Amino acid sequence: MRRRVLILAVVAMVLTAGATLALVSPPGLLSLYDGAVGGGRGAEKIAEGVAFGSRGQKLDVWRTAGASAQPRPVVIFYYGGGWVKGTRWAYAFAARALANQGFVVVIPDYRKVPGIRFPAFLQDAADAVKWTSDNIADYGGDPARIAVAGHSAGAYNAIMLTLDHRWLDAAGVPRGTIKAAVGLSGAYDFYPWTSKRSRDAMQGVADPAMTQPIVFARRDAPPMLLVTSSEDTTVRPRNADNLTAKLRLLGAPVEYRNYAGLDHEDVVMALSKPYRDKAPVLADSVAFLKAAMP
Repeated sequence: MRRRVLILAVVAMVLTAGATLALVSPPGLLSLYDGAVGGGRGAEKIAEGVAFGSRGQKLDVWRTAGASAQPRPVVIFYYGGGWVKGTRWAYAFAARALANQGFVVVIPDYRKVPGIRFPAFLQDAADAVKWTSDNIADYGGDPARIAVAGHSAGAYNAIMLTLDHRWLDAAGVPRGTIKAAVGLSGAYDFYPWTSKRSRDAMQGVADPAMTQPIVFARRDAPPMLLVTSSEDTTVRPRNADNLTAKLRLLGAPVEYRNYAGLDHEDVVMALSKPYRDKAPVLADSVAFLKAAMP
């Protein structure tokens, strides 16, 4: 993503003369550019920096602008970054895209490696589901229609919560709260750990199998959409391929997309207005979510 959005730095500096250096990250620049070209039209951030859980984490809430008489379906979106980086504000482009499609969108932060290891990021992700279930009605969301989604490490978080009961159980979230899940370019079957980021994130685990979403595949899982791309060399397509195959074998409801010619970052960038013509990632995700949460 860095190479593709480098040119956006100039645009971002023009548009945000007072921007701090902390704002200059590829996803952050993309969010600034997305907003500048109309990606934010019709969406609004209705809550910022809301505390959740007991570990000092915060989240933002977005929705379609304007009041709605009916509660809207909810998507909790976990951003990627190899469990070592990322911020909720930098993924405003993803929140806007989904909010403009009629969803209330929650984007939570979670603690990062090397300050923590597995399973801390899953505990934070589960706490975000707990907060959403308990509070989203106050923001126009329907607590009976909550989905999780994410990209890369965030997709791992989303799919692991969906399949492995341990984390939501520990957070006090009733089973069945998650009605659907979308995993964009996520790691689901990646042991033995071959990348430094996965080794750093998972090191010290007594049983490595317990870190793998594919181990927890089950027939009664909620509907899932697993997305990969042919040129992804960061999280290989075999992750989505293998999990899809196992879920289908078990009889679980799963949909699969492999976008030809896209790499790892292209998939999430395609949610943004400037890059939406790369592939129908947004359209396919929205269609899936609306069918799963009518």
